[in-house]
Amino acid sequence: MAEQWATLGIDLHLEPTGPGLRRGLTDALREAVRSGRLAPGTRLPSSRALAADLGIARNTVADAYADLVAEGWLTARQGSGTRVADRTVVPPAGTAPRARERGRPAYDLRPGSPDLASFPRAEWLKAARRALTAAPHHALDYGDPRGRPELRAALAGYLSRARGVRAEPGRIVVCAGFAHGLKLLGTALRARGARTVAVESYGLDVHWRLLAASGLRTVPLPFDRLGTDPGALSAADAVLLTPAHQFPMGVPLHRDRRAAVVDWARRTGGLVLEDDYDGEFRYDRQPVGALQGLDPDRVVYLGTASKSLAPGLRLAWMVLPPGLAEEIVAAKGGVDICGVLDQLTLAEFLTSGAYDRHVRATRLHYRRRRDALVAAVAARTSEARVTGIAAGLHVLLRLPPGTEQSVLQAAHWQGLAVHGLTRYRHAASVVEPTDALVVGYGTPPDHAWSGALDALCAVLPG
Repeated sequence: MAEQWATLGIDLHLEPTGPGLRRGLTDALREAVRSGRLAPGTRLPSSRALAADLGIARNTVADAYADLVAEGWLTARQGSGTRVADRTVVPPAGTAPRARERGRPAYDLRPGSPDLASFPRAEWLKAARRALTAAPHHALDYGDPRGRPELRAALAGYLSRARGVRAEPGRIVVCAGFAHGLKLLGTALRARGARTVAVESYGLDVHWRLLAASGLRTVPLPFDRLGTDPGALSAADAVLLTPAHQFPMGVPLHRDRRAAVVDWARRTGGLVLEDDYDGEFRYDRQPVGALQGLDPDRVVYLGTASKSLAPGLRLAWMVLPPGLAEEIVAAKGGVDICGVLDQLTLAEFLTSGAYDRHVRATRLHYRRRRDALVAAVAARTSEARVTGIAAGLHVLLRLPPGTEQSVLQAAHWQGLAVHGLTRYRHAASVVEPTDALVVGYGTPPDHAWSGALDALCAVLPG
């Protein structure tokens, strides 16, 4: 009987109460449907399976089902089994109604995401099959908290070749997205006694909040046409930068300032946190190499699959200076929280060359979109100027002074989702505010791209 119970039917939790088994079971099923715990269309266990689960006679279950079919709570069809009938579910008294989901914008030009329709599903599936076939059984165990060795070895080779990173697998830690990596670094820095992290005047507030949650104060650095100015770094314990393609301003950090940042780190013992969020996507010449290559002992390199593949993979990586890997593993709790199958698949994707092919194809795709955006804006207005176009998945669209909010309002009326530059400005920044839009051209699917461009041009001044 125990073997039958373990293998029979589907699970359904019920607690029949009241006088008589039939009535108790009928009441329990009716209440489960009425409360919404059993959703419309849910298939119920067969009378035989449920009787075995509850330890009662099969006829008792069959009679309870028949009663509820007659009352309209359930439906029964030959070959389809017994299911919960379609009906309006009335929530129990005192249950707060759910907030209505906001409608999606007609067009989405917010930065931060790639074209998700470009995700290489077929190639990814092939890589997953190869990786799973080749994986030893122990690969499916809890594993190394630094991440699967196959992925760390593949990343070391790729980052060295494509980004100029000086990496070895033992100094790479895989994490569940960039934010997770930054949180781990914040914890490790605070444990080292750090108090202050310098950041760029424009950036993502979620990153600043993560550092603050670790007990670290963020101080913005000045910014000009050469990028972030490291001259005010003396009081910081670490600095967070996007040197290859500053987000959201779109300029690379000038070579003299790259050297100055590394000199500061060597002189003071400070740590540089390099966010290489879209390093693969440079269009008009060779990509700017990673800052980490100048001094692997003082620079933490952070990369992610969020822009090159998809944010939903939740896969990122850190290349760490000597000694810091152990501290990060300790901050991670000594466990690997990233899915093993996705790690193995990405390792196969990298080593097979499929990742390079995908990046080259999407680089051409995004370059064409960038060119179309620049041409459309130039044809529409002389009042707005596109900058930061050499790389990445967004541009900065500079507006006449005092017009950012009115343009954003007009975009809202057009059903266009787009961000203003103001939302990315650090509250303590001393940089003069600039009116601009941060336009992401990776997000729209192909069928919505021309409409998104038309909507954008319609809201621009002049």
